Amino acid sequence: MKEYTYSEKKDTRSGFGAGLHELGKNNPDVVALCADLTGSLKMDAFKKDFPERFFQVGIAEANMMGLAAGMTIGGKIPFTGTFANFSTGRVYDQIRQSIAYSGKNVKICASHAGLTLGEDGATHQILEDIGMMKMLPHMTVINPCDFNQTKAATIAIAEYEGPVYLRFGRPTVPNFTPADQKFEIGKAVMLNEGTDVTIIATGHLVWKAILAGHLLADKGISAEIINIHTIKPLDAEAVLKSVRKTKCVVSAEEHNRYGGLGDSIAQVLAKNFPAPQEYVATDDTFGESGTPDELMEKYGLSEHDVVAAAERVISRKKQ
Repeated sequence: MKEYTYSEKKDTRSGFGAGLHELGKNNPDVVALCADLTGSLKMDAFKKDFPERFFQVGIAEANMMGLAAGMTIGGKIPFTGTFANFSTGRVYDQIRQSIAYSGKNVKICASHAGLTLGEDGATHQILEDIGMMKMLPHMTVINPCDFNQTKAATIAIAEYEGPVYLRFGRPTVPNFTPADQKFEIGKAVMLNEGTDVTIIATGHLVWKAILAGHLLADKGISAEIINIHTIKPLDAEAVLKSVRKTKCVVSAEEHNRYGGLGDSIAQVLAKNFPAPQEYVATDDTFGESGTPDELMEKYGLSEHDVVAAAERVISRKKQ
């Protein structure tokens, strides 16, 4: 099992803030809009250094999406910022009608996604946003795993023409990917080659998958671990290449099992190479208040849950 180390834990939302600030320095067409959550989205540095390109719209998320869509007509590249719940559920109609339908070049940047928003509870958590966004024609969906990857993704999407949903979070997590990485939209990242089971993870579950890989190695199980940061378009070639070798797969995500990464993988397998699959995801439920670690444990999103899923799917392929 390949070793991954880190010197610090950092929140992925700060990776977004750092990437946005760098874009501000290098791309005069980048503008930023925020719905009264500048500090939470780590957009302060951009606001301070580029005030003429920062627009505080207040608690008016639907208006923010409409403004962003209009700005693209003048050649601007708008990055919107608010919590994931308000970036998707509250404004789905505006995204569908004003952005996705006409392929507007808006970057919808969504923090505090999943359960790890924590104590704010179910009304602010969202576990269905990936499904909502990936079903929209023309929409690209990205869910990076740490600070460095989020920063790289933020910079990369400015060069991509078309609407993008960029999902990130609040808690500090191990920052283990390279600071100088090249982020390729739609290209999976192989973290560990293995032979017994494929584990495909996204977002905060990527580090959990790495921890699970070590636990499985202690049991004599060789896990192939893949970081899928781009859920749409999915790197189907990487999925199939791995599962054809291991003959079984675990998908791991901080999202509802319906409509997320796991469902996308299942579609690829059903059409090309049917194989046993286990889901590590929330099971058709809303969240609740609690610390991020407590919620990840309660809702079955720990490294131990990934291990258990791997053992189940390996036993299924032997039947």
